[in-house]
Amino acid sequence: MNEGSSVDQLLGLLRAEVARCPEGGRLPSSRALMERYRVSPVTVSRAIAVLVTEGEVTSRPGAGVFRARPRAPRRAHGDLSWQEVALCADPPSAPVPTPAAVPASAAGTPFPPRAAVPASAPRAADASGVLATLAVPPPGVIDLVGGYLHSSLQPERALAGALARAGRRPGTWDRPPVEGLADLRAWFARDIAGPDSALGGADVLIAAGGQSALDTALRSLAAPGAAVLVESPAYPGTLAVARAAGLRPVPVPVDGDGVRTDLLAQAFRATGARVFVCQPLFHNPTGATLSAERRPEVLRIARTAGAFVVEDDFARRLAHADAPPLPAPLAACDPDGVVVHVRSLTKATSPSLRVAALAARGPVAERLRATQVVDSFFVPRPLQETALELVGSPAWRRHLRTLGGALHERRLAVAEALRRELPELRVRVPHGGYHLWLRLPDGCDETALAAAALHAGVAVTPGRPYFAAEAPAPHLRLSYISAVSADQLREGVSRLGRAYADARPARTGGAGTG
Repeated sequence: MNEGSSVDQLLGLLRAEVARCPEGGRLPSSRALMERYRVSPVTVSRAIAVLVTEGEVTSRPGAGVFRARPRAPRRAHGDLSWQEVALCADPPSAPVPTPAAVPASAAGTPFPPRAAVPASAPRAADASGVLATLAVPPPGVIDLVGGYLHSSLQPERALAGALARAGRRPGTWDRPPVEGLADLRAWFARDIAGPDSALGGADVLIAAGGQSALDTALRSLAAPGAAVLVESPAYPGTLAVARAAGLRPVPVPVDGDGVRTDLLAQAFRATGARVFVCQPLFHNPTGATLSAERRPEVLRIARTAGAFVVEDDFARRLAHADAPPLPAPLAACDPDGVVVHVRSLTKATSPSLRVAALAARGPVAERLRATQVVDSFFVPRPLQETALELVGSPAWRRHLRTLGGALHERRLAVAEALRRELPELRVRVPHGGYHLWLRLPDGCDETALAAAALHAGVAVTPGRPYFAAEAPAPHLRLSYISAVSADQLREGVSRLGRAYADARPARTGGAGTG
């Protein structure tokens, strides 16, 4: 039995004890509870802490735990419906000029013309796409959705050691510099661009995870109402951040070699956008890596447009054991300060080690710094000190080697299971990242299939939230880092195969490669 379930069970028993106890009466001692219910001291202390928080008991050091006085009944709620009107009230927009003709994309759909963009746009925070990767599936359901390492893949011992060493450092609980610790900024600069690059520690800002860094970047680089170019499909967190900032995500298609640079140039001309957000390495969700031919093209096109490229390098530490040498980040090949680079330690360590780098050169760095300071002041110093201890220890390299092997094993398990259970679906299998992108047959209802899969005991992600505009075809995304083991992944794909067979989707078109 794990610690969490023991706490929940003990809470139920203790609530019964409290109900039988008179007001002010003393509960049994912690030692008595341990012996009576055969639980650990940690379980008892956690359960008591929950009851204290709920106001059911009071704890008096040296005296014991006592039933608290009954709380006064809560006041009746008022009428909150007025908030709907207030939240829907948008500021007036400037007059909209008549749109000019713009060139069409390869699919025949024109990019939105810059003349049609209102001076202001309503801000809307839609977290549904992000919450899907954060939700914990119900008990008994295999998780093929999550975006963070299962605890068995996390370097828990190395993290614990780093945290303990960080706690002994002088000044750990003092206020850090708003930009971040100098040594950690210097490490990120070397990690991103190498020791001989123009990028230095002074060009790095420490952020509270990759999502926070993306938010800071987009709100610093684009004004509300502006267009921002995104890959299609795109990471839902990027779309959520852009929309919450009042920006208009404009999709640029991705193929097996990354973003279509011919359409990227066209989108810049048509929209007047000044920002393009991309994941050039093991793109989420397709797994594509930007080809060597297109990499300099992306920088050239952005420089010609007078625009920034926000490079979300989220999967650099998720390369598999059989991966070929990785291409350098765009930031390492950028003499002109076009790239704003995001790199996080979170994906390769723990969801709670929310430490990332936001790297940029030139005046934009001060804009990024000001935005982050206004939002959050700084990243807590104990987290930064822990990150610095971790990446400076021999355990860091060992963990990355172990993780690369585990991800390789899991990828093989899922890919082989898909070939066995769903042979009609062709899947591109990348050598990095933590997910596979399944192109479903035309006419297949991806939402209904995801619901049927959940009913069958496996959680998968429909493809629709990954598209800024209409999805061109149905997809599913399968993650393989949050499940317990490779065997559980195989069982999850088997359950998905049964759900797919039972749903009997229409087979009116080819599956493609997605």
